[in-house]
Amino acid sequence: MADTGTQDTPRDPRQDAGRDPSIEKRLKRDPFDADAKVDAGSDESMDASDPPAAAAPGSQDPAPSSGYDEEAEAEAERANSQ
Repeated sequence: MADTGTQDTPRDPRQDAGRDPSIEKRLKRDPFDADAKVDAGSDESMDASDPPAAAAPGSQDPAPSSGYDEEAEAEAERANSQ
C-alpha cells in the first residue's frame, strides 16, 4: 500500500526537521515571550506557508488583516445588485 501521508503511516525520520528544544525552554520560562512564540510558530510551520499569528509584535491578537473593509464591500455589493 502506498504511503498517503496520514498519521497512520510511520514517517521516515529523514523527513522530520526536528524542533529546537531551546525554544520550548524559553516558552516554559516565559510564556509571554513574543520572540519565543514567533520562533515556536516558525518551527512548526512549513516552508513558504503563512507566517504564524504570533508575528504581530507586542500583541496577543493575530496580525491585522490586509485591509478588507466589510462595510465597503457590502456597499459595493448593494450598488452592483441595483
